[in-house]
Amino acid sequence: MEMKMKRTKQKGFTLIELMIVVAVIGVLAAIAMPQYQKYVAKSEVASVLATLTGAKTNVEAFAVETGAFPDGSTSGQTVADLGVPTMSLGTVVFTPGSGADGTIDFTFGSVASGASALTATKNLTLSRNANGLWECQSTDIVASDAILPKSCN
Repeated sequence: MEMKMKRTKQKGFTLIELMIVVAVIGVLAAIAMPQYQKYVAKSEVASVLATLTGAKTNVEAFAVETGAFPDGSTSGQTVADLGVPTMSLGTVVFTPGSGADGTIDFTFGSVASGASALTATKNLTLSRNANGLWECQSTDIVASDAILPKSCN
């Protein structure tokens, strides 16, 4: 009696093929996640800067009319009166200097409040000098993170 062996086609994937796919996905995720986090942080900073830049016109008008930089506690102007909406990412504070110079300081909230891990509890400042020139800066968001817009230092 002769026995014939039938060849069966392979059905499914081998274990090694599945392990290779998992390894490739792991490498891609390791590269993509930090880039995504940086992208989210950069968009948060850009959003805050755009909002604060919109308030500069109202601050300029206030400074021209009164000769002083606005301060919510002494000038009767609140942050909302000066065109800054309430932001869930953090808080805005106006700090007058001498005369018409001063700063608009934004402090990002914690990660629990919705800020990304790269911006949490950090600050962004718009400073106005006595000549009316504005400068964007941050003391704790480092330029090497590539999160700050090019106009900030």
